[in-house]
Amino acid sequence: MRDDNKKVIGDLVGVDGNAFALMGHFQKLARKQGFENKWINSVLDEAMSGDYDHLLQTLTQHMDDSEDGGYDD
Repeated sequence: MRDDNKKVIGDLVGVDGNAFALMGHFQKLARKQGFENKWINSVLDEAMSGDYDHLLQTLTQHMDDSEDGGYDD
C-alpha cells in the first residue's frame, strides 16, 4: 500500500512533456532517493489509470520541490 505522506524530492519542470519521459524522471528520482519499487510502481500505475492530466496530477501529488521532501516530523 502506498504511503501518501512520502514524497519524492524534485519536480517536473524542464522535463520533456512526453508521458513516458515524465514517468521515467519520477522513477529515476524515486529510486535514487531509496523509495521501494512497490511504492514507485503503485504511483506509476495510478498515474497511468487516467488521461494525461491525471498522470501529471498524480506525479506532482507525490513530488515535493522543497528540501524536506514533505515528511512530517
